[in-house]
Amino acid sequence: MNWYCDVAPGHEFHGPYHENEYGFPIDDDNKLFERLCLEIMQAGLSWLTILKKKDNFIKAFDGFNLDIVAAYGDDDITRLLDDAGIIRNKLKINAIIENARRIQTLQAEYGSFANWIAKQHPKPKSDWVKLFKKTFKFTGGEITGEFLMSIGYLPGTHRTDCPVYDEIAKINPPWMQVDPMVYEA
Repeated sequence: MNWYCDVAPGHEFHGPYHENEYGFPIDDDNKLFERLCLEIMQAGLSWLTILKKKDNFIKAFDGFNLDIVAAYGDDDITRLLDDAGIIRNKLKINAIIENARRIQTLQAEYGSFANWIAKQHPKPKSDWVKLFKKTFKFTGGEITGEFLMSIGYLPGTHRTDCPVYDEIAKINPPWMQVDPMVYEA
């Protein structure tokens, strides 16, 4: 998404995401869950649509608190499907609820969702996609790849001449800590 470095700066919605979130590591499980959910919601739509509705998603899904979302039932699904401020897609909503439950299982085994992700690293994108398809609902190649790039586990978020690249390099995200050939497989 290197073109993003050209179009995002200065944009009302893309700019802040590009400069403060995209490619920066996340270790908070609820924030990781939020990012995964937003990527799921984006499927088939523009990222701008998701960024414009981000605050609505956060409110509708109780701040993406994993424990709260995992406990959602039929009334919550109906509430979400009636919420014009979000993407009202039953398959995506059901996937998000089920993924919260699956992340709880990973938390019980690995201590956190972040630990589970870290334990899987490094992998080429194709292996990540297989793992995510096996582990979660509604996570194909694009969703998995964008999620992992956005949290610092796969390269490709910023060009090396983008000022944000230098900020991310100072943090030394997981993808920068391994031989780049790993990602070519």
